[in-house]
Amino acid sequence: MTRSRILVTTPIPEPGPSLLDGAAEVTVLEEPPTYEDLAARCASGEFDVVLTQLRDRIDAPLLARAKVKGISNFAVGYNNIDIAAATGRGIMVGNTPGVLTDATADIAMLLILGTGRRVIEADRMVREGRFHGWEPELMLGADVSGRTLGLAGFGRIARATARRALAFGMEVLFAPRPPADRPVDESELGEFAGRVRKVSWDGLVAESDYLSLHVPLTEGTRHLVDADVLGRMKPSAILINTARGPVVDEAALVRALRSGTIAGAGLDVFEDEPRLAPGLADLPNTVLLPHIGSATVSVRAEMSRLSALNAIAMAEGRTPDHPVNPEAWS
Repeated sequence: MTRSRILVTTPIPEPGPSLLDGAAEVTVLEEPPTYEDLAARCASGEFDVVLTQLRDRIDAPLLARAKVKGISNFAVGYNNIDIAAATGRGIMVGNTPGVLTDATADIAMLLILGTGRRVIEADRMVREGRFHGWEPELMLGADVSGRTLGLAGFGRIARATARRALAFGMEVLFAPRPPADRPVDESELGEFAGRVRKVSWDGLVAESDYLSLHVPLTEGTRHLVDADVLGRMKPSAILINTARGPVVDEAALVRALRSGTIAGAGLDVFEDEPRLAPGLADLPNTVLLPHIGSATVSVRAEMSRLSALNAIAMAEGRTPDHPVNPEAWS
């Protein structure tokens, strides 16, 4: 019996490699492929499934030539893949949902604390030998406890962030589906009933001391935070993004941070990763992390396991446990 053939675009941690090796002929690329290389490999007919990363661009032209059954994305998000084009070509896409909620909420809280209390600036001061002893006005930052956290979106990660913020004594507001709205009743809020307050997107922008983004990247949320939104935030407000980079107009954010339109920003994702908008890295009122929301040993291991199992299932002609577009094969 011929074994399935799986292409892995970047080495992944265990247990994924062991699962894949036990079920298929596996090719692992040691260096991230160029777009042209990946397109050629997908079109070659040599592979049944490709296990991809967020940085791998799987667009309509690539998919038009692809001769694969499925694409297993090593990520919860899949905005790197043209899902409509994949579905039209009968190519199943799998992802790794539900595994990074707490890890990403931890990073959101870290960015709130780190940006508000100027942790990066303070650390640099000590390392550079500029700390000469305690002073009454040394490195004054923004309070966290008692301040208002606004959550754009109220899914799993936003709720986990709310849980942490409430423990810090923050007032928590949320807009469930910005920039649009929808009703939310007490039964849907569950443990948060009476502890958080729903507001409109405009209200969230105006009232938040910390505005934290927890929305998927769609045409409706691309540049959700633009120059207009930044201009309507408090001058003392801090923007937090652990969602997707293009949700923020990064060039507009740089201008707002330079001019004092808002006080700071804590970012784990960027509009054109790994590149940053010109000037962003030079701003002292930022905390910039290299997309580490899911970067714990246990979370990455589970992502590896799920993406491997998705790939194996698709290679064998079975619908994976976590399909993005199950209709692709119907």
